[in-house]
Amino acid sequence: MGLLEKLITSPLLPVRAVLWAAQQVADKAEAEYYDPAPVWAQLTELERQLVAGEIDEETFEREEDLLIDRLAEIDRYRSGEP
Repeated sequence: MGLLEKLITSPLLPVRAVLWAAQQVADKAEAEYYDPAPVWAQLTELERQLVAGEIDEETFEREEDLLIDRLAEIDRYRSGEP
């Protein structure tokens, strides 16, 4: 039965390969999207801009709130919350 099963399912190998590759790409994209390091880097850059006078306090607070919300989303995802 093993040989017969291989003969029957062998035409599906290219499809399986494409599905596997697509899953690998999706996994990598998800890992990058939920990586907190770039968000922390953006927060650091935002603070540098504020200290250097490149942005005002209002802009800083607005952008900081967005980044903190993003960090909270990442934390919820990593802890398995919906």
